[in-house]
Amino acid sequence: MSSAAVRRVLPMAAIISNPTSLKHGLSLFCPELHSSASCSSFNPSRRFQRRNFVAASTSSSFANDNREFVIVGGGNAAGYAARTFVEHGVANGKLCIVSKEAHAPYERPALTKAYLFPLDKKPARLPGFHTCVGSGGERQTPDWYKDQGIEMFYEDPVTGIDIEKQTLTTNSGKLLKYGSLIIATGCTATRFPEKIGGNLPGVHYIRDVADADSLISSLERSNKIVVIGGGYIGMEVAAAAVGWKLDTTIIFPEEHLLQRLFTPSLAQKYEQLYSDNGVKFVKGASIKSLEANSDGHVAGVRLDNGSTIEADTVVVGIGAKPAVSPFDSIGLNNKVGGIQVDGQFRTSVPGIFAIGDVAAFPLKMYNRIARVEHVDHARRSAQHCTKALLTANTSTYDYLPYFYSRVFEYEGSPRKIWWQFFGDNVGETVEIGHFDPKVATFWIDSGKLKGVLLESGSLEEFQLLPKLARNQPLVDKAKLQNASSVEEALEIARASLPVEAVA
Repeated sequence: MSSAAVRRVLPMAAIISNPTSLKHGLSLFCPELHSSASCSSFNPSRRFQRRNFVAASTSSSFANDNREFVIVGGGNAAGYAARTFVEHGVANGKLCIVSKEAHAPYERPALTKAYLFPLDKKPARLPGFHTCVGSGGERQTPDWYKDQGIEMFYEDPVTGIDIEKQTLTTNSGKLLKYGSLIIATGCTATRFPEKIGGNLPGVHYIRDVADADSLISSLERSNKIVVIGGGYIGMEVAAAAVGWKLDTTIIFPEEHLLQRLFTPSLAQKYEQLYSDNGVKFVKGASIKSLEANSDGHVAGVRLDNGSTIEADTVVVGIGAKPAVSPFDSIGLNNKVGGIQVDGQFRTSVPGIFAIGDVAAFPLKMYNRIARVEHVDHARRSAQHCTKALLTANTSTYDYLPYFYSRVFEYEGSPRKIWWQFFGDNVGETVEIGHFDPKVATFWIDSGKLKGVLLESGSLEEFQLLPKLARNQPLVDKAKLQNASSVEEALEIARASLPVEAVA
């Protein structure tokens, strides 16, 4: 017998642009998204002129020697943009990257996955996951940037911009000159206010290597960990805590895990897996405060109902907000957050671009503005923007939303989890499979297959998913519901594709 479920769900826009809040009023995701106003001054169809680079003065007042192209930010997007500059032969002596990070760009998803593995289970460490190894590319260590003639400024975030003079000011007081500017500042973690204990020792947020190292130091001494947030960060950190054999509790305000994507039926399967590994859940909960012991270290999480859950380590994974400062004047989108760009990642200011998490861009296939916080988009947007900047390419970015997670992958884990989702979670759902190990969920709207999620698929099956989501074929819902296995359901979906899409 197949396991089938049909229900109406929210569209993928909810994943990208809708805030979710704790009942006590603490935003779980992006505070900027509460505003219903949109960027009124930006016209995506406007034709921009590329600002010509005028050779800057050789005055020592400018700290950077490479001034034609400057990237602000040191995350995934910066690393992939750098590779694209190199591929086009224009990096050497021309490209400068200025970053608040202490390290050369790296594959950030590792920080809540393999980086958190117990120390005896081969955790990931730098230089192993510098960009661009996540997509099968070369490992771009600090020496790689030197060899390519790329000028790097580490641990010195940009704090100011003068658009007319085309200069940037850094935290240390350096003055940088740019011809073309790419903003790749990503996001910052949403934090709890200090007045309710958000900055207590033992309370952690994860955005960079230093954050992850601090958490690992706590895990080594911890007995009880509370993870606040039931999204990607929460699920991945909790799975890692199981590997450390810690008493683990996840608290979130929603009815089930990853509510912005998972159906209740799908979430129940993952929740059962976590429960089987000893993880406890507190759902529909409001956080009143994080409590400290007599030494000032976090000791528990107090809920709005008056109860307290003991913890000597707390990880807060309640979302992120786009790091737009100091670029607020360039043109923001107050609906989805971030800096408004067009289909080539051009802002409203000629010569200035924005990519990755911080960019609010036209999601062409769904005809809406979106801001996507995902490594796949960071990579692809960086490549598309850089090619548009350096070549005659005028094509519009045509992104297919993609999300994934991998947990319990450390040595000795009885069950490794890896799911992928492509498309839009809009319409009714059909779920096939018993999670033994596979399960698939199909989103169908007006007869068209809009999105699909697959757990524990083969390489060939995973490769089918983007073809299905991009082509949005008409499918027979009744046939899908009656499929006896995930394999049969995927074959039904494959058969609905046009011939040219199957190849």
